[in-house]
Amino acid sequence: MGTGRPRVRRGGGGGRGGCSGPAGGEAAGAMLCCRLAALGARRPLRPLGPAAGNLLQRWNVPIGLQMSRQVASSDVPGGKGSSSVFALIMGLSTLGAGVYVYKTLRENKERFTSRVTTITARSQENALSPAPEAHPEVPSHVPFLLIGGGTAAFAAARSIRARDPGARVLIVSEDPALPYMRPPLSKELWFSDDPNVTETLRFKQWNGKERSIYFQPPSFYVPARDLPFVENGGVAVLCGKKVVHMDVRGNMVKLSDGSQISYDKCLIATGGSPRNLPAIERAGKDVQQRLTLFRKVEDFKSLEKISRQVKSITVIGGGFLGSELACALGRRARTRGLEVIQLFPENGNMGKVLPEYLSNWTTEKVRREGVNVMPNAVVKSVSVSGNRLVIKLKDGRKVETDHIVAAVGLEPNVELAKSAGLEVDSDFGGFRVNAELQARSNIWVAGDAACFYDIKLGRRRVEHHDHAVVSGRLAGENMTGAAKPYWHQSMFWSDLGPDVGYEAIGLVDSTLPTVGVFAKATAKDTPKSATEQSGRCTAFPGSCLCACRFLCLVLCSGNSQSDLTAEHSKTHRL
Repeated sequence: MGTGRPRVRRGGGGGRGGCSGPAGGEAAGAMLCCRLAALGARRPLRPLGPAAGNLLQRWNVPIGLQMSRQVASSDVPGGKGSSSVFALIMGLSTLGAGVYVYKTLRENKERFTSRVTTITARSQENALSPAPEAHPEVPSHVPFLLIGGGTAAFAAARSIRARDPGARVLIVSEDPALPYMRPPLSKELWFSDDPNVTETLRFKQWNGKERSIYFQPPSFYVPARDLPFVENGGVAVLCGKKVVHMDVRGNMVKLSDGSQISYDKCLIATGGSPRNLPAIERAGKDVQQRLTLFRKVEDFKSLEKISRQVKSITVIGGGFLGSELACALGRRARTRGLEVIQLFPENGNMGKVLPEYLSNWTTEKVRREGVNVMPNAVVKSVSVSGNRLVIKLKDGRKVETDHIVAAVGLEPNVELAKSAGLEVDSDFGGFRVNAELQARSNIWVAGDAACFYDIKLGRRRVEHHDHAVVSGRLAGENMTGAAKPYWHQSMFWSDLGPDVGYEAIGLVDSTLPTVGVFAKATAKDTPKSATEQSGRCTAFPGSCLCACRFLCLVLCSGNSQSDLTAEHSKTHRL
């Protein structure tokens, strides 16, 4: 072949190699021999001679490259070293991934440490900085302020919200309880079979439906401190607070705790307080401690408890409240041996309202309930003898009892008239207002405390539940711009137990001529049946269509019916 490059005989895919010196040649030769020896089992090889070492030396190939080529060419004869390249790539990738993970973890650790340090610093700053002030319990200003937490105030609040859904209404109530209806306190609650009725304050109406005395649950109301900030307004109640001063010019009121509230429009619905007898007021503390002036839910709870502990209770008063309580307690006289006495100066129960023949009939009904009725009884003095109360009457009779319930009327709460400069009616009592129930341009009065001008019947003051509903609703409408006069005649009703009841409308007085219209009684002529038929709502009866019960009275103040006297009515029997 001439002087061409000497050939090296390969065995089993052997490779080429070389080194820079004799020692390198010997090492290369030894490695090749070892590699070839390892491959001898697969293919017979012939050992290389000294020429191979000289050849590698002449090529001057680095020993590392020689070794890598030997390894790369050791798999399959004729292979291009793909396995070694793949292994090299995988190794470099693993190494790079490891470096990346290490670097990432180190950076994350640094960021985590920095974050923890920042949070700790902020926490320390917040701990040192003063906390944001909470809203005060009593708002400093409200658009609609209602003084009083009874039926009239709640009816007004509901009316205001109906006409202005975003209105903010604040009720300031001296009563510790949320607004509730008063009629069941002397009626349905006493006929409940629930032993825990004083706690639940739930009762069954005459139509059998059960409900609470509260108009709305606590969830209905907005917390007073949040009222100025809630998005859609609402109704808030400050319970146990009393308005003691009113600045009409400054549109400001002052509460008993010293806080002040400014307003845009104000309603006075302070109601009234139970009257007491002068003879009882003159008595000592021992008598006062055994006296109930019945008005609030706490009075019901207290009297119900007392009725379980004493042997005798005397009710003074023959009007609506006195007769209702006497009948309610009389039912318990049958099962518990409780003595119930009712005394009053009139000739019979409801003697100031019903004509004589109906008053006498009602008195007999009350007696059938287990009540010892004593008409024509005027209290002269009350004293304590031993462990009992002694009531001395003007005609010389004496009544011994354990407890007294005084139900002799209501005195309107008009204490604010002095500081506010509002007029009090000298004939009827109460704040004097016009037909729109206004006392001033931005002050209205509703309920028992309002002496209003009735465009049909003249100036009046009414102390009934339905009037509180009607007048409160009208005042709420006028506070939102309705400018309506009082025209709807409120009704009133009374139930002497579940079997005897009556309703009336307008002016009702026993001195007025009366026309009696009678019909044969049926099983439907009871308060329960009439309520079921009419669907009367105990909470707001004025908003429902009420059916007559077993009696229809037409009371008139003119003389056109003068020939029909009460004596003529006596000839008719129910």
